[in-house]
Amino acid sequence: MKAIEINGEIKTFSSVPKKWSDENGVYLNIGDGSAFGFKDVVVPDYDPRVQELANLHLEGNVYTYDVIDKPIQGTLAELKANKIANLKHSIGSQLAKTDWYIIREADSGEATPQSIKDGRAALRNQSNDIEAQINALTTKKSVVLFELPSFNI
Repeated sequence: MKAIEINGEIKTFSSVPKKWSDENGVYLNIGDGSAFGFKDVVVPDYDPRVQELANLHLEGNVYTYDVIDKPIQGTLAELKANKIANLKHSIGSQLAKTDWYIIREADSGEATPQSIKDGRAALRNQSNDIEAQINALTTKKSVVLFELPSFNI
């Protein structure tokens, strides 16, 4: 990405334009654009879940952005409730894969394999542990950044 300051305003381009005009004329090939004032844009590392880029400015010989915290919508309690709802949905999807064993046992009496029962119990225990971890979080940012693991029964 390239940028140039024109009349006090920074304009960005995905690459140097093939055609450029200024007060001195029209140019069809301006190379890397540096002779006309184009400079590289360096995008700093940031986490778009909780940060955003702002204030494109010249720093040394490149343009760059400031990284600022995004406002996080919702209360801490609402964010936790949403994260826990996502957790329960994921766990429920995994349990659903073996529900037929449980239904068959209730319906016909044919035993569910112990490995299935153990896997389901382990999944519920894991869910309880993760829910406790979510409930222990104390900032909105930490809830947003909390990643639910993959689950398999």
